[in-house]
Amino acid sequence: MSPSRRDRAVLSGVVFAVLFAQVLLYPGIPDLVVALGGTPAAWDGDVGAILDAGKWFLTTEFVGFVLCAGLWGAFSDATGARTPLIVAGAAVGAGGYLTLAVVPTVASMPYSGVLAIRFFQGAATIGAFSLSITTLMDLEGGGGQNMGAAGLAIGAGTALGSPIGGVLYGVGPFVPLYAAAVVLGAAGLLATRATDRAPTPTHRTPAAVVRGLRGRPSLTVPFAFGFVDRMTAGFFALVGTVYFQSTFDLDPGATGILLGAFFVPFALLQYPLGRLSDRIGRVLPVVAGSLLYGFAVIGVYYAPTAPGAGSVMVVVGILGALVAPATMALVSDLAAPQERGVSMGGFNVFGSLGFLTGIVGGATVAGAFGFQAAFFAVGFAEIAIAIVLFPVLLQLEVPVGLGESIGGG
Repeated sequence: MSPSRRDRAVLSGVVFAVLFAQVLLYPGIPDLVVALGGTPAAWDGDVGAILDAGKWFLTTEFVGFVLCAGLWGAFSDATGARTPLIVAGAAVGAGGYLTLAVVPTVASMPYSGVLAIRFFQGAATIGAFSLSITTLMDLEGGGGQNMGAAGLAIGAGTALGSPIGGVLYGVGPFVPLYAAAVVLGAAGLLATRATDRAPTPTHRTPAAVVRGLRGRPSLTVPFAFGFVDRMTAGFFALVGTVYFQSTFDLDPGATGILLGAFFVPFALLQYPLGRLSDRIGRVLPVVAGSLLYGFAVIGVYYAPTAPGAGSVMVVVGILGALVAPATMALVSDLAAPQERGVSMGGFNVFGSLGFLTGIVGGATVAGAFGFQAAFFAVGFAEIAIAIVLFPVLLQLEVPVGLGESIGGG
């Protein structure tokens, strides 16, 4: 195996581990929050109480993501180091998961303390995640191919995390936390095998690196698509989970399988569809995929049965696999080599803000106006971003396969 292929496999493994650990917790979030001392979730038809039970636990982690993703990337660009930071982020993140599992069982802790641990766990975990993807960007072989490998890892981690997490919750509410700690710790060890290919350090302060993004306003286009795409993921992580359980009377295990109906095709198709974007360009996968993706999200609400919803979720997963690697590759296309870390960090900041919006906004809309309104709001956001930014995409200087480019701006 060539060094590039080995590093692609290693870094994809780290990305997989981060997402697998994260999603292990999702199928039984209401039960976990109760076990950690949060607001009890009353499964008596009170949808507002069920949504509120998991909202802050999920939100706090993503606040850590938002505040720290760019900092990890800027520090990496400024120092010319990636791998040691990936190892550190994975190790501290694993410690955060372990602390969440252990502390409430040995000491009395207010729920605010649990959320503080959750914040630091998220702040560390995003470093391992974002810089692993950045290091994949540093590899040769085509942005679509490398981001397809990242997307495959993301999809596989989430695809396996949902059903396995559902099974682990059947053993005990803290078991997924212990499993997440082990997996993320193993990811830290795996990251030591990757070659650090960071470009020559900029020798600027991290703050100066972040300010350098102002000179590349074109990056706001993939950032905007990343925001909306991740918003749908946050929506399904909480609102979708509660909708499936309350509408179809599913337990966490069955819910995990239903979420997996999305993540399996989402995982398996990202690598080939990422390579496809290297051949045909980014515009068609991003725009057409986003339009169809939005309509498919709305279609989930109209599925009359759990198997029917699972079938539509498969379609959502296929379309998500068309959009995701092309969008991440667009970041690689537009970022300067010495600014890849902070650029991918910025992409993950917007993605995390999107996930937060999907959780908090989706829960708020669902609680106030019902699930139908929430599905429509998220689906039409995906449709609108494709329509609004299509003309802008046509003006960007991005690859269209075989070294060509679109536009001249």
